[in-house]
Amino acid sequence: MYRAVTRNIEITAKPQFLEDQSRPENDRFVWAYTITIANLGDEPVQLLTRHWIITDGNGSRQEVKGPGVIGEQPRISPNDSYTYSSGCPLATPSGVMVGTYGMVDEAGQHFDAAIPAFSLDSRFDRHSVN
Repeated sequence: MYRAVTRNIEITAKPQFLEDQSRPENDRFVWAYTITIANLGDEPVQLLTRHWIITDGNGSRQEVKGPGVIGEQPRISPNDSYTYSSGCPLATPSGVMVGTYGMVDEAGQHFDAAIPAFSLDSRFDRHSVN
């Protein structure tokens, strides 16, 4: 698992390669990832937006921005958490995802919570030492 903490908001990411949905012969590689957002602070927060930067194994970069996650803008109480799963297809057998969630606290102050960079790896990736 990958982990980042911003202003008492802990975000963990757990990626998983989906071999049954991937088609290496067609340059299609698919991952699922599960994100848990835990509020370790003393006041509620709400997730308003997402901003992902997805980089494939060739260095091609894609940005994804939008409201909420999976159609929701969850409010997370102190000592509570929110978990969701989503997916990411790539044209290469490896890549990396990183980003931020746009959050707002109870006082109306906006801040970005860091999503930790996490690796998208598959057995189809060819590593070379030199």
